[in-house]
Amino acid sequence: MDILQPPTWVEPRGYANGIMTEMGVGSRLVFVGGQVGWNEQQQFETNDFAEQVGQALRNIVAILKEGGAGPEHITRMTWYVCDKHEYAAAMPDVGRHYREIIGRHFPAMTAVEVADLIEDCARVEIEVTAVVPAA
Repeated sequence: MDILQPPTWVEPRGYANGIMTEMGVGSRLVFVGGQVGWNEQQQFETNDFAEQVGQALRNIVAILKEGGAGPEHITRMTWYVCDKHEYAAAMPDVGRHYREIIGRHFPAMTAVEVADLIEDCARVEIEVTAVVPAA
C-alpha cells in the first residue's frame, strides 16, 4: 500500500488523502478519502456550494495523479452534502465544474444528505474509488 499525498499540500492529521494498492497483474486500486472544497493549504476560499464542488474535484484529480490515475479511472463517487436543496439548486454550476474537471466520465455515484461535515465551512465532501488497469 502506498499513501498518496500531493507534495505541495499540508500534511493531513490522522488520515490519508489517498491510498493505492496493487490488485495483481499490474492493476491498481486508488482510494481517495473525502475531499472538501479547500485548497492545498486547507483553507476555504469560498462558501459557494458549486465552487466548493469544483475545488473538491480538483483535489480528487490531484490525488489520483499521485497514484498514476486520472478521472477516467474513477469507478465510484460518494457525495456528502449538508443541504440537498442547496445541491439541487446548484446543479447547473456543479455540472459545469464536473465536465471541466472530470469530463464526460460518469461512474457509479451516490449522494447523501448529512447533518454536518467535520470541517465547519465545508458544504460538500466527495470520496472516490478508482481502478487503474494494467498497462
